[in-house]
Amino acid sequence: MTTDRSSTDFQLSACAWVVSAGLWTLASAQAQGIYACTDGKGRRITSDRPIVECLDREQQQLGKTGIVRQVVPPSYTADERAKIEDKQRAENEIKARAAEEKRRERALLIRYPNQVVHDKERAEALAQIDEVIAAVNKREVALRQQRKEVETEMEFYLADPSKAPFWLRRKLEDSDKQMVVQKRFLDEQAQEKLRINQRFDEELAKLRQLWPPTAAATGGSAVKR
Repeated sequence: MTTDRSSTDFQLSACAWVVSAGLWTLASAQAQGIYACTDGKGRRITSDRPIVECLDREQQQLGKTGIVRQVVPPSYTADERAKIEDKQRAENEIKARAAEEKRRERALLIRYPNQVVHDKERAEALAQIDEVIAAVNKREVALRQQRKEVETEMEFYLADPSKAPFWLRRKLEDSDKQMVVQKRFLDEQAQEKLRINQRFDEELAKLRQLWPPTAAATGGSAVKR
């Protein structure tokens, strides 16, 4: 019977100690009060701990009744705080760029699971340009024929081209302009083919770093440029 009473007393003492410790912790937290300040943007901020946005200025520590208990001096100067914010902003930008790069890599792998698919899309893109060039070249043949006919008519006015009828001179000018436009368009299509190949070359170099060896090995087909 004595043993049971001693055990009970010990348990009660332990519980009392735990309750006392909890009350002390709660009282300690309440004793710290609330921090309040106005940040550099004019916002009034309150928190149960020192406020990061106000480390460059004074913070008021309020009691639970709202009375100012003490004033916490600045932890950083305005310049120091600006430097910290700039550093944090730069770090966030680096993380954002890295996350965006990861997103693009995932999208690239989904679109091109292996080199066969990538080569096929390159070939299709180049084939579309070749079709346009073929149509332009066909048009150029017709323009050269028209030009030949105009020059034949102009042979009667070689001594003095100014005496040629207005409609004939206008036809000759239009022919010159169309030939210039034709050449410029063909040059643009040649440049577009270069851009397409450059884009696919850059993608391929990136994909070869991302593909597993088996995916890269399934490609390798030659692409006509």
